Amino acid sequence: MRGTRIVMTVCNIVAVALLSTAGWAAPEADPLKPRVPEAERADARKVKSPLTVTPEIIAKGKELYEGKGTCVNCHGLTGEGNGPGGMLLSPGPRNFTNCKFHKKRNDGELHWIIKNGSPGTGMPALIKGGVITEEEAWMTIAYERTFCKDTE
Repeated sequence: MRGTRIVMTVCNIVAVALLSTAGWAAPEADPLKPRVPEAERADARKVKSPLTVTPEIIAKGKELYEGKGTCVNCHGLTGEGNGPGGMLLSPGPRNFTNCKFHKKRNDGELHWIIKNGSPGTGMPALIKGGVITEEEAWMTIAYERTFCKDTE
């Protein structure tokens, strides 16, 4: 029991030291920049969600975002791109509270990124990697859209 506590204390000290020296890698320089490669962007923009967004879909998307989908690790609980994993990435993760981003990028583009990953960033291919399904990706996108609180 005492040995376990010592190991946990040492791990906590190391984690704090790493985080305090790692610092925030900074948000992405251009939050509106498309991340789908230009050659694939037109096709991606044509893809539409097969789901009708309901409170139940959004709730399931939240569950996926915070759990199985692992989105919260980098994008943070509030969607600001400030999760613990995101602090080590350059460029930083997308800030889903940026309503200009939501207006510029459509669901097909977001789905492409979740499916294939984001070239030049730390975003992995969650569908191709077997982390979530196509349907779960659409649910997650529905939830991610709720981070924008713009009423215009």
